[in-house]
Amino acid sequence: MQKYVKLSKIGEGTYGVVYKGQDTSNRNRIVALKKIQMEADGEGIPSTALREMALLVELDHPNVVRLHEIVPAGHDFYLVFEYMDMDLRKYLHNHPQGLSSDVIRNLMEQLLKGLNYCHLRRIVHRDLKPQNILVSNEGCLKIADFGLARTMGIPNKPYTHEVVTLWYRAPEILLNFKYYTSALDIWSTGCIFAEVVLFRSNNKPLLNGDAEIDQQCRMFKAFGTPTAKVWPALKSHHVSIAKLPFWDTPEDVGNLVPRLCDAGRHLFKAMMVYDPLKRICAASALEHPYFTRIRDERRTSSGAWA
Repeated sequence: MQKYVKLSKIGEGTYGVVYKGQDTSNRNRIVALKKIQMEADGEGIPSTALREMALLVELDHPNVVRLHEIVPAGHDFYLVFEYMDMDLRKYLHNHPQGLSSDVIRNLMEQLLKGLNYCHLRRIVHRDLKPQNILVSNEGCLKIADFGLARTMGIPNKPYTHEVVTLWYRAPEILLNFKYYTSALDIWSTGCIFAEVVLFRSNNKPLLNGDAEIDQQCRMFKAFGTPTAKVWPALKSHHVSIAKLPFWDTPEDVGNLVPRLCDAGRHLFKAMMVYDPLKRICAASALEHPYFTRIRDERRTSSGAWA
C-alpha cells in the first residue's frame, strides 16, 4: 500500500483497525484507512465489510462519509475514507458545558439530511449511535459505519434482530417484531437527539439499559408501556402485553428533554412514537418547525447575494 502512509491508530471497528493516514503524493490530503482482515476460517472477506463496500460505492451525499477507494495490501485490504476529526461522542466530550441550541439544531438537520438520502434509496443504517456519526472541528456531520446497513426489499421480509446497539434500539426490535422499516433509524435518531441535548446535565444516553429486559423496562418507564390502542400491531404480535411491566404514559414525553424549545420537544416526541407506522420520517422531520430558523437564515443569506 505505497499510496498511503499510516500516521496513527484511530480505533478498532467490527472487522478491523482504523488509522489516520496520509496520501504520499499529496501531503495535505489526510484520509482514514480501515484495514479489513480476511476471515480466520478462510471464508474470505467479512460479510459486514462486503455490505459496507457495496452500499458506500453507491452513496454520494455531504452528510454520508465518502469511500474514496479500496486498496489491496497482501492478504488484506484497506477502505480509504475521507478523514473526519472525531465521532459525535468525542465531540460532545469536547464541549463539557453543552452545545448551544443553534449547534444542536444544525447537527440534527445534517443527521436527518444524511438519513433521508439513505432512506430515499431504501437503505436502512440499523446501527445509528454517536460513535457511528462523525463530526469535523467545524461542525460538519457525516453518517458512517454501514457494516450493518442493508437495502430494504419489496415486499417486506423478515430481517435479523442482531442490529442497533441496545441503547438506541427501536421498540419493534426490542419486542422482536419480524418486520421492520427505516422507522427504526428514526427512533435511534431521537435517542441521539436527547443525548446531545442532555449532555451538559447528564452524560448518559437517554435509555442506557444493561440487557434487553432492562432496556425494555427503561423504555416503558420513560414513554409508558405500549398498548394495542397506541400500537395496533401489538394485537397480533406473539408478545403478551399483559406480561410486560406496566407504566402509565407520561403526561408530556417532551419533559425528558427540558432544555429543548417547544418545537424541538414536538419533534422529539414525533420521533419517539411506539408505532413505526406513525413515527415521523426523515423527510417530514426536515420540514418540521424546529428547523424553521435554519431555513429562514438560509433564505436570508441567499437573498443577500441575489
